[in-house]
Amino acid sequence: MKLPTAWINAGGLKAFRWDRGQGANNIAALMCLMVIAHNTDPDTGEASVTYDTFEWATGLSRAKISGGLDVLEKFGRMERRVERRRSTYKLAGVGAIGWGALPAKPLYAGGKALSFLQDFNLRKATELNALKLYFLFIARRGRDTNAANISYDKIEEYTGIGREKIRSALSLLVTHGMVHVDHIPSNVNKFGVSSAYRIPHIKPYLHQGTSAREKLELTEAGEDIPF
Repeated sequence: MKLPTAWINAGGLKAFRWDRGQGANNIAALMCLMVIAHNTDPDTGEASVTYDTFEWATGLSRAKISGGLDVLEKFGRMERRVERRRSTYKLAGVGAIGWGALPAKPLYAGGKALSFLQDFNLRKATELNALKLYFLFIARRGRDTNAANISYDKIEEYTGIGREKIRSALSLLVTHGMVHVDHIPSNVNKFGVSSAYRIPHIKPYLHQGTSAREKLELTEAGEDIPF
């Protein structure tokens, strides 16, 4: 599925903060955003999602779903229209420049539940930070490497997550198989390494090993490397 990402690259994830009395609703908002994106018509940007579908997919109560949807609307991430007691949600930015590939079907258990979200209890800032990281990696994924090559400094800049909290959020994503971390030579220090974050289920045949091998083959053939 295609997720509009211009708002993420503009720092929009920083609005979803772990504030007193609001952190749980901000987690619920990003959970609901994922469900809406998975059900969005790519041409119209609209999704018809029932509360039952939100419940099955996220494991959230109806009260938390409502709170999450209110946050998305407040932050301008979607527009909500209700006709004959049926709600339609339109993602902001569909059709504009900037989108990221968002895995869908492989994330669902039994076709209804998003496995990754079933253990969330909305009581930990790490859950919010993990979702923010996941959306950031979707937005920053390079099409040549199939990974997001981004430093902790840039992660903090785009998301507002403090450096000391990034590792625990990453661990949550890795434990649930939502992100793979590749270690690659640093562009800053020839003796160092940096991390690249790869989203499973998106072009699984393209990873650091295959892209490095392709570069080597082109170099040995005397060809220009196009990436």
